[in-house]
Amino acid sequence: MVSQRNALLVNASELAAHLDDPDWVIFDCRHDLADPAKGERLYREGHLPNARFAHMDIDLSGEKTGANGRHPLPSPAAFAAFLARSGVHEGSTVVAYDDMGGAFAARLWWLARWIGVARVGLLDGGITRWLAEGHALSVVVPIPRPQALRARADALQLVTAQDVEADINNPQVRLIDARAPERFRGEVEPIDPVAGHIPGALNHFHKNNLNADLTFKSPGLLRTQFQSLIGEVPPDQCVHQCGSGVTACLNLFAMEQAGLSGAKLYAGSWSEWIADATRPVARG
Repeated sequence: MVSQRNALLVNASELAAHLDDPDWVIFDCRHDLADPAKGERLYREGHLPNARFAHMDIDLSGEKTGANGRHPLPSPAAFAAFLARSGVHEGSTVVAYDDMGGAFAARLWWLARWIGVARVGLLDGGITRWLAEGHALSVVVPIPRPQALRARADALQLVTAQDVEADINNPQVRLIDARAPERFRGEVEPIDPVAGHIPGALNHFHKNNLNADLTFKSPGLLRTQFQSLIGEVPPDQCVHQCGSGVTACLNLFAMEQAGLSGAKLYAGSWSEWIADATRPVARG
């Protein structure tokens, strides 16, 4: 079940066969940036059987300081404790889903890999595909059996704002922004107080990884898309960011699916970048 790239993409029928497998742990990651309580409301109205809920602002983020972005990372220990309370152990297969093709669920995927969970991936097409294939939902909130899980955070998967600033003019590094093109260009900014992008960044909208039905494009097509963007720069010299380090994880997942492993996350992303008025901003 674990691919060579350690990046699982699970289809609905495969997951349905493991709903009662205690070694498979499912997380509902639905979220709405404009209504942070919506995800949990939707979860209680109906979710995949045995799925736990992971709240973006509580379980998948850490404490905000005003200078570290809208969704700073939780500490490795805090996130490992959340997974352990949810029933995840060293040998678990973890599957995350949402209703946006993985735009939010990919954050849990990235965090779990970051702290050393080996078998973790996304439900292809999320709850949308699950329902389209005729699978049922449940309103029963599971009571997990707590497990032991030790965090082994991989610092090499992350870069800081200082790293990004130091590499702005480095042609051997590709900074990839996952936001919508109009936000990247600075034409609109519905969330953050400053519009624009980090100088030198390239734009790959996270939705470009998906088909119309919210399933992932083929690995070959994803590879073509990313290689046309990064050119001869190796994947491990690519850094992904977005508004707050969430949808950037979908681009990271897509690169892994494409066989382009080793890219890094700038977790603070645009919302952290602009918290320091001395950092440069580009538009257009």
